[in-house]
Amino acid sequence: MSRLLFSIPSYAYLEPAILAAGNFQRGETERKYFPDGERYLRILTELWGRDVVVLGGTPTDVDWLEVFDLASGIARAGARSLAIVMPYFGYATMERAVRPGEVVVAKSRARLLSSIPAPEGGTRVFLFDLHTDGIEFYLDDRVLTRHIYGAPLVTKKIQERMGATPFVLGACDAGRAKWVQSLARDLGVEPAFVYKRRDPASGSTAVTGVNADVRGREVVVYDDMIRTGSSLIQAGKAYLAAGATKVHAIASHLVLPGDALDKLHASNVFASIMGTDSHPGSQKLPKADIVSIAPRLVECIDAVGH
Repeated sequence: MSRLLFSIPSYAYLEPAILAAGNFQRGETERKYFPDGERYLRILTELWGRDVVVLGGTPTDVDWLEVFDLASGIARAGARSLAIVMPYFGYATMERAVRPGEVVVAKSRARLLSSIPAPEGGTRVFLFDLHTDGIEFYLDDRVLTRHIYGAPLVTKKIQERMGATPFVLGACDAGRAKWVQSLARDLGVEPAFVYKRRDPASGSTAVTGVNADVRGREVVVYDDMIRTGSSLIQAGKAYLAAGATKVHAIASHLVLPGDALDKLHASNVFASIMGTDSHPGSQKLPKADIVSIAPRLVECIDAVGH
């Protein structure tokens, strides 16, 4: 019997690709809002004894509650097993406290996921390209986690875009240098990163140099996520100032809130901006600039062998 697939509203755009890549039956739900803003959710598909997959990244607080409510309802309704597929884990940059009193929201949200009732066949959580590897271990030990790395998808997209053009793979700063070095080895190209100095008074950063010779070559800058794009623009300008002929950008998560994409385009820094479809923000870009994570997700779900 095929598995049931349920999606939260913000990930409806990714659902058709998941259905096309695997053997799933689409689960049906009813959602509506009461006048006071509270949500009504009803699961219409019979769940007893079924293996169920919930597709739901967590870009917003509402999405977090959608995942939690839907998965809890599925577990309580008699599903045999539950797999929660999270292409984007919200609050991933709040994985540790830097200043006294800061709340480690990534940890508290992991606790929320861990509190979902466990069906007879167990709960598995699939996480894609986490900002910090350790986040998967924030979940309770009763929940099996798998961190799916997007490196093969990212490198494939870079190769597709660059073809035979010589290029350097760049990082926005030294903090991503090791990850970029690993990707550069896979691509057989030279890695690069920019040096930054932080003003202790204002907290603002300024680029002080580039560690590699990029003169006369194109640079593809990788970052795990693009949000406002300010650090990306800063790095792109540094590579151009160092002699790069063109700069491209690619990210695992295209968050792009508000007018972030407009600002990136207005900077006139990037010849192209690419990424995966792990976040709803990716839908702001042309399809030619996006690589789908759906086949990779389904491959990992299938490997579990429900």
